[in-house]
Amino acid sequence: MIRLCILIYILVFSASCGNKNILIEVKKNPSYPSASGIQYLNDHFYMIGDDAKKLLILDTSLNASDSITIYPFSEERIPKSTKSDLESITITKNNQLILFGSGSESPYRNIAWLIDPKSRQKQFIHLDTFYQRIKLNGIEALNIEGSCSFENKILLSNRGSKGYPKNTLIFTDNNFWHNQSVANISTITIGINEDSATFKGISGLTYSQKSDRLIMTVSTEKTYNSFDDGAIGKSYIWIINNFSSKIKWKAINPDKIIDLENIDKRFIGQKIESACILKETRKLLHLVLVADNDDGSSTLFRLVIEKNR
Repeated sequence: MIRLCILIYILVFSASCGNKNILIEVKKNPSYPSASGIQYLNDHFYMIGDDAKKLLILDTSLNASDSITIYPFSEERIPKSTKSDLESITITKNNQLILFGSGSESPYRNIAWLIDPKSRQKQFIHLDTFYQRIKLNGIEALNIEGSCSFENKILLSNRGSKGYPKNTLIFTDNNFWHNQSVANISTITIGINEDSATFKGISGLTYSQKSDRLIMTVSTEKTYNSFDDGAIGKSYIWIINNFSSKIKWKAINPDKIIDLENIDKRFIGQKIESACILKETRKLLHLVLVADNDDGSSTLFRLVIEKNR
């Protein structure tokens, strides 16, 4: 009760001072590796790690409650040379979960998993044809790290690196994996990165249909390609307002950039990989973020940000 009262006091005091970007909670999961994507569906969080063998299910208190095995691997972490590099997760129009491999190394990472969270049935999907078509659309170094549902489409994000300093949004059909050779593909360059020494790469996507905002997690990392990890830098949230009116543009810059370390020092040294929307009010977005710090563990953050600040 004392801790709860202190938290309420902090929230009220911060709101009265006009600062509504607040880190509410930090929770570390030392036994689940390399969190890379998270989604909220039917009062549960579904979290995937890029070298994890199972999809982790968490309750609304961010406690692990169940899991769905994806790979029958003996160790908790799949070796880097053979992992599928599952970097993102989104919800299909049928309320199924689809997990995407990054495509940064063929053939292991040119894959997806379609999972029914109720029946727990899984479908393995080869994405070689579709990923090859993305490369032919001008993306030289494939590294799919974000995904979300947008209107009647699937939106993917390709993360650049210091060696390829270019972030790209990729629009395609909501069931593109059924028709990979003919599915629509269009792209938009996102973010200006004139200085490759401080390149900021998009690591995750989520979209608010309620307020038409695209929310991106972004981080810096000292790596010059899409395969190797590098020293962890800073993490940000980028927001594009009125996103649906901009999807025909050739390039977009974020309308709002939030330096997470400026909100709370507990974000220092955290490589934020993804975010999902827990709830949304007229003025506030309640988000849950995940971090992978390359140490075999995962960290979750419950964050509230003010829409118009």
